[in-house]
Amino acid sequence: MKKIACFCIPAHGHTNPMLPVLRALVDHGNAVRFYSFQAFREKVLATGAEFVACDAYLSELSAKEEARLKRVSTTEMTLQAIKATIQMDAFIAEEFKTFFPDVIFTDSVCFWGKLTAFKYGVPMVVSTSTFAFNQLSSQYMKYSPKELADMVLGLPKISKALHSLEPYGYKVKNALSLVQSDNATDSIVYATQRYQPYSESFSEHYLFAGPSLFSAVKPRKSHERPLVYISMGTIINDRPDFYRSCVAALKDMDVDVVLSCGDHMETKLPAPLPERFSAYASVDQPQVLSRANVFITHCGMNSVSESLYMATPMVFYPQTGEQCAVARRASELGAGVFLKNDGAEGIRRAVREVLEHPAYAQAAAECSADFRAAPGPAEAAKFIETAPHTSSGPDVLAELNKHNGIAQIVYWLIVCAIIVLFGLLVTWKNVWIIGVVAGMVSSPILKIVQQKRYPKLIQKIKQAER
Repeated sequence: MKKIACFCIPAHGHTNPMLPVLRALVDHGNAVRFYSFQAFREKVLATGAEFVACDAYLSELSAKEEARLKRVSTTEMTLQAIKATIQMDAFIAEEFKTFFPDVIFTDSVCFWGKLTAFKYGVPMVVSTSTFAFNQLSSQYMKYSPKELADMVLGLPKISKALHSLEPYGYKVKNALSLVQSDNATDSIVYATQRYQPYSESFSEHYLFAGPSLFSAVKPRKSHERPLVYISMGTIINDRPDFYRSCVAALKDMDVDVVLSCGDHMETKLPAPLPERFSAYASVDQPQVLSRANVFITHCGMNSVSESLYMATPMVFYPQTGEQCAVARRASELGAGVFLKNDGAEGIRRAVREVLEHPAYAQAAAECSADFRAAPGPAEAAKFIETAPHTSSGPDVLAELNKHNGIAQIVYWLIVCAIIVLFGLLVTWKNVWIIGVVAGMVSSPILKIVQQKRYPKLIQKIKQAER
């Protein structure tokens, strides 16, 4: 039996995939303590784990801070996580006097969980509720100008906040070192190797466990009319304009519609709703998806995974860079279409595209088969119990970075040669322009070189393993 301390941020999308793993850990006879929040008490206790409330250690938010969090501000989330780490420090120290864990199982963006593991030298397993993101897979992220501005302008604040951790014994270089996926950290990813972008670039420290769900229901897609399910998740769901456009788009189609739109439904939806429409604050999403023929989704990782698990093709309407990455990968697998116009006509056109072309449903069914064959929560629990792990295979990223370094040297040698030739044969007056242009295009050029090198490197490694 092992003592396992679990940590997560107060978010359904991050907590939910951890819960089936907790139940498996408890079923294996481990002592599991989950440091969570009152909103999740009943769910945690239902797994058999011990629940410890941490609500008192979250700062009261100003109106501006709350608004930034609702917009999924990376800067604000980081600052609040650092504050929580400090406010929780003495409490965790006291807890660990009587319950010192053998392993810490923490969400990937729960900084206080990671920092606690570092401070006390406890083996850590990271719960990755989205894809694992490294220098390759992070290329799937597409940030809006607002998101980029938030991250860039927030760096000084984050740097200052990180320094405030030092007196408490927490040592961290930068926020990136807390967020990024490296090949030395034991991690559970709720995706399959087929679904995870660039899965070959991750070491044996990663278990691609597939979706972590309690539901045993199987897809049932035959109905009198197709069922369209609409949800924007639990965070960015204050979109009355979008819900009303969905109603306008689908009211004259021969479909049944289920909307899940969070609290204050009366302010988000027209009244009365048309016939064949049903609206709820929340639903048993896997249950609804098992019957749905189309899912209009914000593309949170959990929602897309549940949709594919239930063989439901989608209309993708991502709202953040992370959600864009999830949508892009599902689109590559052929399991849905992007919503290019979020007005009524655009929504109607997208839903018809999915319903009228069976290829989308077939692609979703293939993903479902892949997901259902994944290791699942039971193997994830074993992975935690046997941590820390070692990796005997090649480090693809390290090998790729070696080639990237060589490519950079060659690139700049060529640039220098061009500058010298231009200066000798034309004029030295404007050679600085060549240097500026070379600097601007170096990143995309080297990225192209990396993209071409990656499949060759993987092929070479596979041949060596035969």
